[in-house]
Amino acid sequence: MPKKLRILYAAGPGNVFGTYQYWVKGQDDPSQVSVTYSGQFYDVCRALDAQAYVISSYGESNLLHEGRFTIENRPFSLRQASGILYHWGYLWYGLQLIVSALRFRANVAVVANGTTYWFILSLLPWLGVQVIPSLHCVLWCKYLRQEQTLKSKLQRFVLRLSRYLFTSHCTAILALSDDISEQLVEITNGQHRPIVQFLPNYRRSEFAGVSEPNQERSPFRVLFAGRIEPNKGVFELLEIAKSFAAKGRNDIVFDICGKGSALESLNLAVKEAKIDSSFVCHGYCTKPQMREMFNRAHTLIVPTRTDFIEGFNKVVVEGVLSGRPVVTSAVCPALSYVRDAVVEVPPNDTQGYANSLLKLCDDYEFYEQKRRACLGLQEQFYDNSQSWESRLKSILVAI
Repeated sequence: MPKKLRILYAAGPGNVFGTYQYWVKGQDDPSQVSVTYSGQFYDVCRALDAQAYVISSYGESNLLHEGRFTIENRPFSLRQASGILYHWGYLWYGLQLIVSALRFRANVAVVANGTTYWFILSLLPWLGVQVIPSLHCVLWCKYLRQEQTLKSKLQRFVLRLSRYLFTSHCTAILALSDDISEQLVEITNGQHRPIVQFLPNYRRSEFAGVSEPNQERSPFRVLFAGRIEPNKGVFELLEIAKSFAAKGRNDIVFDICGKGSALESLNLAVKEAKIDSSFVCHGYCTKPQMREMFNRAHTLIVPTRTDFIEGFNKVVVEGVLSGRPVVTSAVCPALSYVRDAVVEVPPNDTQGYANSLLKLCDDYEFYEQKRRACLGLQEQFYDNSQSWESRLKSILVAI
């Protein structure tokens, strides 16, 4: 490890200012269920006596100098642009990060997904800055890799350029899932820098107030929590609810929590279908409201479609931590860590999701088997040795 670590951390879109205000008081950011990555980063810097420049694309421009930390909100101004303008903006954002690293005299840069094109970061080692990519999402939609669209051709070109970072121009790679690691192996033909996997980390207290599922199973409550977008599968859930209503299965109720671009159209479709009582769109929910939703739920459903570049999908984990079986597909990388507590459905299989919900509702022994499996899978997400903080610290100490 260098005598004095000076780390540039490009954190992506997270609210690093908000998290810091709680961190300095010894508190977790209450807006998140899991321990935030920026909070974990602040802990790493304190433990290793490192100076840090933290840059986020969250919100409006802002800058704070306090103690060992410089924290900046640097919005990506062309995020809503399209075509060549968007790609230029993404490239320019990366070049600005490189300039910031040099001005800060950083000797390490930790860079999260969604910050810039990975290949841009290959410049940093030539300038004396060691790079640690932190991958929280898969690199491509794994079920759509072979589609010959212009978008996928561009994506493959960018990935080819990026492989040099992963093969030789970074110190190590932090990866949130097996799916990410497998894609890294694929694009580098197995000739990659060390891949260090980590897991989302939670406090036990977050789920201490969640009771066991209600033994009264009528209605049987199905919870969806996430962005209200077509590629998150919300309209497939609506079709399932309509089919249940047509069959007289009014004992199954869907609670839809979250906001997004499709919320208004989803609400309209629910009213047109006249199933307001069994398909309830709650919109954005605060953490106390979400805790109540978990308490009421019998199962969670995560029907993400194959055209979405998925992260770990923490909702799958949070279902298991709350002691609720989860219905999802292999589109969600979290599946491989909690498989015994999940009813797995083939991707995009609307009828498969419907059948799985009916089985959980109608087959008590099957439901209990999945519920009990949750208990044996929870510890890994409370284990700090598997956290991003612990794995990043191990890389930095070894430099």
